[in-house]
Amino acid sequence: MQIQINTDGNIEGKERLAEQVEAVVRDNLDRFSEQITRVEVHLSDENSDQKSGTDDKRCVLEARLAGLQPIAVSHEAVTVEQAVDGAAEKMVRSLDGTLWRLRGR
Repeated sequence: MQIQINTDGNIEGKERLAEQVEAVVRDNLDRFSEQITRVEVHLSDENSDQKSGTDDKRCVLEARLAGLQPIAVSHEAVTVEQAVDGAAEKMVRSLDGTLWRLRGR
């Protein structure tokens, strides 16, 4: 499973953050690694021009499964770490549902 991390210009600590994000994604999605070819992570600060606010960090995860359309989820939170955790949890639920439906066919 390949993980690609993209950030906007307002996210700091890119190398350390990239390691943390990759660890969270791998920990949460490892059981799907046979089906997932790539995960794209997009991190952004939604109101960077205002410099403060609640739930202004956003994480969008897009999982590409072999032979299927990409599955995307997003989560907004106060910190980047919380946004990544929330998006990873949503992705697990989405993948569980999608793969469960496919097995039923």
